[in-house]
Amino acid sequence: MKKHIVAAAVVTAIVQPAIAADLFENPTPQFREQQVVALAPGYPLFKGRVAVIDGRTLWYPQYAQRVRLADIDACELPQWALNPKWENREQAKAPAPVPCGPLAKAWLKRTVGNKPTECTVVAYSRDGIPLARCVAGGRDLALEMLRVGWARIASPYPNDSQYLAYQDYAMAARYGMWATYVLDMNEWRRKAVDKTLNRHPIADFNLLAERESEISPPFVDARNKPKRTDR
Repeated sequence: MKKHIVAAAVVTAIVQPAIAADLFENPTPQFREQQVVALAPGYPLFKGRVAVIDGRTLWYPQYAQRVRLADIDACELPQWALNPKWENREQAKAPAPVPCGPLAKAWLKRTVGNKPTECTVVAYSRDGIPLARCVAGGRDLALEMLRVGWARIASPYPNDSQYLAYQDYAMAARYGMWATYVLDMNEWRRKAVDKTLNRHPIADFNLLAERESEISPPFVDARNKPKRTDR
């Protein structure tokens, strides 16, 4: 048993030296079940229960480590979409706002629940956050987010063709954000001045009026909308 504990600690030290040092002193069964196993230098496997930060990011509290779902993107928490299905369009001043960021987070949180989550790191983002394929309860979390329409593929050439098939299905059915007007996330990150959680829907309404790109289906009446300042 002691040999197994020491071996686990050595492997863990590749990724989390501080935690590994603590493991040598306090080898608890709980930690051994949630250890980080290095598959290759710099490419670990995280196991354990997680918290959901947003629609594509998980938090492993036992490692103080964020992990981002690979190959997909989702609305940022302060980001708003706009629902084109509002009543009496002649009198309506603007489409109804849809909190696409919080809704994406809520769906990912619902999918993960309290189940242990296993994330296999496949790469690192430019900001140093691990990008991983994550599974909880036997379900690929990125695939689940694509299925319900609260995420999009991050590249037109995903590593898994099933990802594109699930996105196409969600788009055709207009699930999630595909039933809204919503700015492409990368453009939103470049242009949004206010990225706080108290951001008002009108800010994204105005960004859509001058957008360069969008991810939702090309609703004709979403184009050339005038800017407004009264909301």
